[in-house]
Amino acid sequence: MRAPVRQFVIGEEKRRDFPSWPLPGYEPRRFHLQADSALSPEAPANSSPDGYSYDPANTTPAAGGVRLAFGMKAGWGDNTALEARGVLLTYTTSVLDKDVEVVGEVSAEIFFRSSLPYADVFVRLCDVDGKGRSTNVCDGLVSLANADKTSPADVRLWPTAHRFKRGHRIRVQASSGAFPRYNRNPGTDKPRATATTLRPARQLVFHDPEHPSAMLLPTR
Repeated sequence: MRAPVRQFVIGEEKRRDFPSWPLPGYEPRRFHLQADSALSPEAPANSSPDGYSYDPANTTPAAGGVRLAFGMKAGWGDNTALEARGVLLTYTTSVLDKDVEVVGEVSAEIFFRSSLPYADVFVRLCDVDGKGRSTNVCDGLVSLANADKTSPADVRLWPTAHRFKRGHRIRVQASSGAFPRYNRNPGTDKPRATATTLRPARQLVFHDPEHPSAMLLPTR
C-alpha cells in the first residue's frame, strides 16, 4: 500500500515516502540573520540593522519562483544578478561540511521597520552552489500596516523538500517586492491595482539579541 505522503527531495533527486505531514523527525531550527550578511544557528550578537531602499516605481523584480502567468519564467532560476543589484539583503551560511536536508513547512521571523506605515516583506530561501550560483528554493511575502514601527514580520514560505549538499551554502534573501509575481506595494493604503501615488521607502532589518531575525527550517 502506498504511503500517505510521497515527496520528491530536490538535491537527492529521489522520491521518498513518509507516514504523515508535517513529517516526523524534522524539527524547526532557527538560522539567525547576523552582521556582515552571515547566517548561522548561533544567536545574534549586538549589531546595527541593515538597510535597503524600495521604490515602487522601479520595484524589485521576481527571479523564478511559483507563478501561473503565461510567458513568465517560473521555477528555479539564477538569482545571482538580482542579488548584485543592491535592492535586497542577503544572509549566507559558511560552506556546509555535510548535507543539510530541509523538508516541511518553512517560515521566517524578520524584525523590520520602514520609513512608511505600509510595506511588504518578501523572504526567499536559496541554495548557493560551489561556483556561487544562487538558486531559489522557496519564498513568501507578507504585507504590513504600521510598518514604521519596529516589529516582527512573520512570513510563511512555501513548503519544500530540499537537500543542501556538502560544499553548498544556505542563503536567505530579504526585500520588499517580487514583481510581477506580487503586485507592488505603493507605500500607501490605496488599492494596489488602482493606486497612482507611489512612495519610495527606506527599509531596515534588525538582527540583535532583542530582535533575533531568523529563518525557521525543518531539518534532520
